Amino acid sequence: MLDIKKFVFPVTHAITRALLPPSHNVLDVARDGIVLLDSAGRIVELNAVARRFLNRVDGDFSGRDFWSAVPPGIAELHQLGTVKAMALYKDHVFTERSDFECDWLEYCFRPHSAGYVVNLRDVTHKHELQLLLAKSKHTSLLLFEKNPNAMWIFDMASRRILSVNQAACDFYAIERNRFLELNLGALFPDHSGAALFDSVGKAGPSELALQICNQVKGDGALVLVELACGRIDWRDHQAMLVSVSDIAERHLSDRTLRQENTELKLALSSANEALKNASRDVNALTYALSHDMQIPLHVANGFAAILAKKYGELIDHTGRHYINRIQDSTRLMAELVDDLRRLVQLPQRSGHLETLDVTALCAAIVDDLRLRYPDRTVTFEMNARSTVAADKSLLVIALSCLLDNAWKFTSKKVDAWIKVAVIAGDRPGELVLQVSDNGEGFETAYSDKLFVAFQRLHSGADYPGNGLGLVTVLRVAERHGGRVWAQSTPNGASFYMALPQAQGEHAIEQTN
Repeated sequence: MLDIKKFVFPVTHAITRALLPPSHNVLDVARDGIVLLDSAGRIVELNAVARRFLNRVDGDFSGRDFWSAVPPGIAELHQLGTVKAMALYKDHVFTERSDFECDWLEYCFRPHSAGYVVNLRDVTHKHELQLLLAKSKHTSLLLFEKNPNAMWIFDMASRRILSVNQAACDFYAIERNRFLELNLGALFPDHSGAALFDSVGKAGPSELALQICNQVKGDGALVLVELACGRIDWRDHQAMLVSVSDIAERHLSDRTLRQENTELKLALSSANEALKNASRDVNALTYALSHDMQIPLHVANGFAAILAKKYGELIDHTGRHYINRIQDSTRLMAELVDDLRRLVQLPQRSGHLETLDVTALCAAIVDDLRLRYPDRTVTFEMNARSTVAADKSLLVIALSCLLDNAWKFTSKKVDAWIKVAVIAGDRPGELVLQVSDNGEGFETAYSDKLFVAFQRLHSGADYPGNGLGLVTVLRVAERHGGRVWAQSTPNGASFYMALPQAQGEHAIEQTN
């Protein structure tokens, strides 16, 4: 502590006078404002900094009462307390806002043998920091108290609970006053909390530890919780903040979810087994359609042909009509078997999307139709844009069905025509195949039956078929993630197959 007597009195003054000009006051060397008072509280001397703080730049204040030099408001607030402290020969400090050069001044009174020394210091920055700290503490307390999670704080040395928020009082059903009398062990079964926090206490101050354990409520009931724990400084205590989350419901939900997952796995396994059985049955049906059912049809048709050739002269007109009916029926049955086999095999086909020239594919199909029906004259047109991304084998099947359909329903037109176009779809990244003809058309009211198996809108005598062609087109579109629809026009009909255009080549997933 500065010995003002040795510093201020004659020896010091003598030394100072020897070192400084005569007009220079040694007190002016100090950064703080300094006021020397006698035992009665009168001013003996003050430096330039003190004059500036007190806004007393001019005038002789020697012998004046100190409180006459300070603003009246400060004297009213602090004179009585300061005089009492001085009477007891004690230090006395207070801080007050100033209306002069600085915002906040600290007044520090310290006794010495001849009176008192008053240090005046600008503590504005310190005061602002204290305000920020107080505001931060207030905010932290508010967040702690109003937090919806149950939270409590305990002293790491004594294990005594230091603070608790309202959510914790509600969660544990314990009143706050009683809660603050507890040791943390009271919240754990068999007072097991101390051992639990031993490992947590070794963690770093910034580390957060999670613990799952049971807690004891005020009524003795146990509840499963998750504790989030972190070390903090709490009112000069090395403490730990504990946030409590009730996970009993989550635990039950997890257990229910695990049970549901187990049941789902069993159901999925059963469904996979059923799918395997169905796939095996489909394979058996496909084999039967390809072999077992085709052979009797070929045999029946072959014997009918032999019967007509060898015994045609012996059979009358009615008998020959019967033979023709047998041959027509076996041919239709063979076509039905082929169409069924093709429809059944569609889900098992797999391949890659590739850029295909629709013009070339359609031209090959039309050429085949012209070879099969040489007496027909049909005009075929294709628009300039003719490439799509699709699986080649599936697209050929769909185009064959659409062109066969158009060829069939234009059979009674002298000037028959079929037009194929590739146009942009209504949806982003979609191309649409449009096959139009000037054939029979259909009733719009029955358009929903066009893509249903074995549903026919025309007589089989007029337009033979089995009703599977458009169903096959629908299945091909679905395998590509697309869609189909149809429109009837006064001059015929148009059928549409929309195909999403994937980026690059992607495999079409095979259904087993």
